[in-house]
Amino acid sequence: MAHQILVLHGPNLNLLGSREPAIYGHLSLDDINTELATQAAGFGCALQTFQSNSEGELVTRIQQAAQDGTTYIVINAGAYTHTSVAIRDALAAINIPFVEVHLSNVYKRESFRHHSYLSDIAVGVVAGLGVAGYLAALNFAAHQSQS
Repeated sequence: MAHQILVLHGPNLNLLGSREPAIYGHLSLDDINTELATQAAGFGCALQTFQSNSEGELVTRIQQAAQDGTTYIVINAGAYTHTSVAIRDALAAINIPFVEVHLSNVYKRESFRHHSYLSDIAVGVVAGLGVAGYLAALNFAAHQSQS
């Protein structure tokens, strides 16, 4: 049975490629998901991706992960990283390890982005590496879930 990794994308990430490309890059979310799927297949892992602009939909999908065989989560919660106790509580409740990802270096940006409600319960945090951060997180998750 293949390991199952869930990649969650938060609000406004559906606009990647056109949204502030100097900060977030020129690849679309579909481009990123395609790269992730290719890498996951190479690792022999099953991959699911989910994007929502709605906090409640993200919480519901996190809760579903506890029932669908997900072994690891990679999450870019977008702005909810800095505001959502609900997403933090959902991740803590399901007890599935996760890596927090940010395309930009949040510490080079506005001060409100310096705080994360997720980091202290994440296995790791990758920030500022663009798409390579997603790929690094997936690589890590694939190898952790295989051990």
